[in-house]
Amino acid sequence: MVDYNLLNSLGNLEDLENEANAAVMDALGEAANDINQLISGDEVQDFSSGAIVKGKISGHAGVDFIVELGLKSEGVLDRGEFDEPENVKIGQEVHVLLEDTELDSGLVKISKRKADRIINWDNIMNTKKEGDPVVGKVSKKIKGGLLVDIGVPVFLPASQVDIRRPGEISDWIGRSIDAVILKIDEERRNIVISRRKMIEQQREELKKKTLGGIDVGSVIKGTVKNIADFGVFIDLGGIDGLLHITDMSWGRINHPSEMVKIDQEIEVKVLQIDKDKEKIALGLKQKDASPWENIESKYPVGSVHQGEVVNIMSYGAFIKLESGVEGLVHISEMSWTKRINHPSEVVSQGQVVQCKVLEINKDKQEISLGMKQVEENPWDRVADKYPPGSIVEGKVRNIANYGAFIEIEEGIDGLLHVSDLSWTKKVGHPSEMLKKGDTVQSVVLSVDQEKQRIALGVKQLQEDPWLNAIPNAYRPGMVVKGMVTKIANFGVFVELEDGLEGLLHVSEIADHKVEKPEDVVKAGQPLEVKILRVDSDERKIGLSLKRAQWAAEEEKREEERKERQTKRGLRGGLE
Repeated sequence: MVDYNLLNSLGNLEDLENEANAAVMDALGEAANDINQLISGDEVQDFSSGAIVKGKISGHAGVDFIVELGLKSEGVLDRGEFDEPENVKIGQEVHVLLEDTELDSGLVKISKRKADRIINWDNIMNTKKEGDPVVGKVSKKIKGGLLVDIGVPVFLPASQVDIRRPGEISDWIGRSIDAVILKIDEERRNIVISRRKMIEQQREELKKKTLGGIDVGSVIKGTVKNIADFGVFIDLGGIDGLLHITDMSWGRINHPSEMVKIDQEIEVKVLQIDKDKEKIALGLKQKDASPWENIESKYPVGSVHQGEVVNIMSYGAFIKLESGVEGLVHISEMSWTKRINHPSEVVSQGQVVQCKVLEINKDKQEISLGMKQVEENPWDRVADKYPPGSIVEGKVRNIANYGAFIEIEEGIDGLLHVSDLSWTKKVGHPSEMLKKGDTVQSVVLSVDQEKQRIALGVKQLQEDPWLNAIPNAYRPGMVVKGMVTKIANFGVFVELEDGLEGLLHVSEIADHKVEKPEDVVKAGQPLEVKILRVDSDERKIGLSLKRAQWAAEEEKREEERKERQTKRGLRGGLE
């Protein structure tokens, strides 16, 4: 017999079991959801302090972010934990470090940045080695260099920032850089990187490529990297070429900075290549034809042109005829008549002047110019204006040992030689008769137009006394009076009248031998001397002191004889 009550009970049990199973399944489903949140890949997350777990941004706490970690756990991430907090979205997954899991607030203390550092360090240790390239952002300046974030903070020494010594390295903060790993210290978790080595490696590769791809005569582009007084260094790609200042322009430049600036891209021509020494000479002006190519046809000798004074030296002035073509006006070619001590007395910087082409040396790229040749040469009319025999008047401009320069008109001087100052006076120096600034009347003796010289004479204003006056007044045998003016070792000069001197030779001073004339006579002493000879051609009068004394003694003896005769005649008459 069937027990329906039991069957009913069993049915109830079955229903209860089904309900229990359903509850378990619900619980297991809910637990599965939590477990799924703990699984990273195929691994279950560790929720102990110091572990790194994956979470999800679930909301905001003010300006900060709430991170759902699973197992009903949450943490708050400071806004500063993100590089770009404005781009963080709800539902975004993040890895965080569990710093403390037992806070009173019920929240878990977490850090995204610390988790990133640990993850990145492990990633670098697994994927990078010394010598490998890295990319990072300079975060701040520290002692000895810079701190660079390549996922973890690494050290970039100041000496490794650039090939050339950088200026202020703090200027690099915030910049993204490429570098290579110099050293990894796993134990201390230190990494040293070098941007310089990266550049050197890149430049070495570029240098080989550049050297292999250029030839003399090639026109290539480069970047101005450094400017010096003597020229410009151009980065051609891994190697620098030198653009010398003389190869920058056919024209005149004072400094390379007048034409280029740092980081400017410039096109240049390769002039020379030394692959062994890795030196390249560059030219800028050589890209254009030289203005000296047809110089003779553009500026033929004898042609007159206008030019600008671009440089003044002590010996002359440089005149720019066109860009790249300059000629020199020598100081001697500036004026026919002016006495120029320095070219600045005639021209000034920037002045436009007319000049004549005198000579061209194409090989040396030199042009000789003249300014005075554009004007009439006043010496062309001097011979007509001042013929020999004409009387002129001028001022003593300068005095030399051999004569005085007399300015007879502006720029025209005549030379009054010392020998033409007096017919009779022996002049040792022109200053004995003239001084600077004196007005002098003279006679034109000769004109040399080619050498631009005029000879003047003062004594020629009077008749030559040696022709008649002196020979008539002073004859041999005469005893005359004079005064000692000068004493020499060979004799004594005696002034017979104003401007007329005779020579008393040392042998004619006394009967005995005279070693030193000054032992017998003195300057200023009056003497009676006998004229031995008068030479009109040589303009000389020879004198004798001893013969005058002989004559005086003879005359005295004659007087005494006459006196004795007179006395005897008187006595004879008395007897």
